[in-house]
Amino acid sequence: MHLSARALRAWIGAVACVAVAGVAGAETEPKVSGKIEWGLWVDADGCQHWWADGGEEGYMVARVNPSTGKPICAAKSTCLVADADTVFATGSADLSTEGRESLTEFFKQQGESETRASFAIAGHTDSRGSSAANQTLSERRAATVADLARSLGARVERQTGYGESQPVASNATAAGMQKNRRVEVVCYKW
Repeated sequence: MHLSARALRAWIGAVACVAVAGVAGAETEPKVSGKIEWGLWVDADGCQHWWADGGEEGYMVARVNPSTGKPICAAKSTCLVADADTVFATGSADLSTEGRESLTEFFKQQGESETRASFAIAGHTDSRGSSAANQTLSERRAATVADLARSLGARVERQTGYGESQPVASNATAAGMQKNRRVEVVCYKW
């Protein structure tokens, strides 16, 4: 990750303020175990945060617009809801031929857009089967889609499996269960 000198100075200043505030109230010196790693993290709302982790403790501070003081957040929208029955083999995280082709086309189109985007992938299931099996299946399906997106150069911020916990329709009918078996792609546009 490359930062401008101005952005790096702002980040170092913010981390220093947090570190000084933390050390002032501490009775012992903080310990850094090894290399300090840092980066930019995007939360579920599309807002950016600088983070640094030196081992025992980490620090995080919101990235703000210097002229307004407000957090920098992306426009977030669900840009694709893929029917799991078409994208995957039944009860599996293996992509069908049709699913692979449609997802490949989607991520390639997103990559050709002039607007920079990053993605969050969410897997969902219906309520048939055990909660544990549904959770695992949804996580595996989200990972499969995220892996395909990354292989095409897309920036995937997170992949999450929700199992049967977030239905969009009643699981009492076949039509409702079909709507609940899905993979959602959320787009964060900058």
